[in-house]
Amino acid sequence: MLLTVDITQKSIGNKQLFQGLRFSLEDKEKVAVIGRNGVGKTTLFRMLTGEDTDYAGDIIFRKGIRIVATRQEHHDLGDQTVVDYIVQNLPEYAKLKQILDTYPETMGDDMRKITIYSEALDRFSQLDYYNVEDYVRRSLEDYQLGDAADRPMSSLSGGQKRFVELIRVEHSHADLALIDEPTNHMDYVAKEAFLRWFAATKYAVVVITHDRDLLQEVSRIIEVKDMTAHNSVGNYNAYLRHNTANTTAKINEYEVRKRTLENLHKQIQSVRAKKASTGKTPNPFIPLEKRLLKEYAELEAKMEKPTFWIDKESAENLGTKIEESYQKHKARTIHIRKLTTEERSRDLLNLDKVQVGYDQPLFEPLNASVQTGEHYRIIGRNGVGKSTLVRTILEKVHNPYPATLLKGKINLDVKLRINTYEQELDSGLLDLTLGKAIEHIYAMYDLAISDQEIMRVLGDYLFDPYVDREQIVSNLSGGQKARLQLIKLFVNKPNLVILDEPTNHLDLPSIEELEEALAQYKGALIYVSHDSYLSDHLGGTPMNIVPVAVPQH
Repeated sequence: MLLTVDITQKSIGNKQLFQGLRFSLEDKEKVAVIGRNGVGKTTLFRMLTGEDTDYAGDIIFRKGIRIVATRQEHHDLGDQTVVDYIVQNLPEYAKLKQILDTYPETMGDDMRKITIYSEALDRFSQLDYYNVEDYVRRSLEDYQLGDAADRPMSSLSGGQKRFVELIRVEHSHADLALIDEPTNHMDYVAKEAFLRWFAATKYAVVVITHDRDLLQEVSRIIEVKDMTAHNSVGNYNAYLRHNTANTTAKINEYEVRKRTLENLHKQIQSVRAKKASTGKTPNPFIPLEKRLLKEYAELEAKMEKPTFWIDKESAENLGTKIEESYQKHKARTIHIRKLTTEERSRDLLNLDKVQVGYDQPLFEPLNASVQTGEHYRIIGRNGVGKSTLVRTILEKVHNPYPATLLKGKINLDVKLRINTYEQELDSGLLDLTLGKAIEHIYAMYDLAISDQEIMRVLGDYLFDPYVDREQIVSNLSGGQKARLQLIKLFVNKPNLVILDEPTNHLDLPSIEELEEALAQYKGALIYVSHDSYLSDHLGGTPMNIVPVAVPQH
């Protein structure tokens, strides 16, 4: 056993996150942790890494276990290069390298030092650290960071540092790796490289993820819900089957308890009527009333409704009666109100030999004509210019001559209403409260919104209208920020939407809700996604972004 977790109780402020959360981990297991946004997945990881010790219960690791975890912060690194950062932070590397570099000059005939040096030599070779820098540079190429290998860590973006952390994990030779949302922001080549490593690695890995491609590669899924851990052996498909069976059983159990409560209530009312009408002393109905009241109170204490969610495809195959019960009790998901419909097809966007960039074009000339109802999927590696293309199209709405449009023409329909879902929130929203941010978003499109409407919007997107309204946007979780992006995306009833990795940070029910909304959307859709499930669901004509060829010398 690598790890045993038994959390009696864990709270943050007034919110209780875990109660009786238990699971264990074996050697070489590949486990995913999933759960609705806000249930405490990242908090659980911080408890596993020892960053959070404020809980009741035990987390016990096997003696001598080597653990590596992706790091969120990268302070005080000075001018340390990317390669040096990765290599120096591999388990045992710094200690072994120090012995190999210094002992030959000082050990002489000291047998103790000779033994230590010899063991370090063997261990360094066993871990293949003589070649590790070459391996790291190769991995950096896979993640499109080859040119950053000798740059300071401080010069990298947040997304690039995430990839550096994954490379450090991949080369760590640890017994257990803890990785938070590894595939967010990856392009298709980097994602394929990570999935190959994940499938081939021989040590245990625990990932927080809702990436369904990655979930297909795990051996077990731990779902955090109702303050505890629910185990499902197998990959994503196995989880869906297990979840459907388990959820329908819980729905039946919940319905039986509800009916029992209703019957007990009727019995209590009947006994009270008889108690009131009898003239006998002592009253024979008092003991019966007390027994029924005790039974009712005990059952009512167990009646907190569990979280019910079944994926849409499985839900469609339920029997009529259980499907009706499920629809009545299922967990809330984001509610995207009916989107725009067009009376007739329009040629909304035309790209004619378009090349964008700053000093030089980033990609080869691009041609596309996007009409109402059409879907296009942008395909290209990170850094090829996908985001620059989107920004140029958006700027064209307000500026006839965007600075980043270097060649070609972008033609927009006069009735175009465009909006976009981007990977990062507008920085102007970060210091606002959530309520003020929604007001600001509506004002951006010259739309008025009342306090009552703000509360409705918050509820539609799974925020607590009374508590979350006053939260500062910069303090929101990744999932909450993603839901704020969705509010912004649909606020102006667009007839063309452009989405950049929209499933990042969303939980499974919210991903499904988004997919269904987009599938029913009657406007045009352009999207970037390396989620094969989403692309299979939405389809679309490939819009291949080909980098400008480097001249051969």
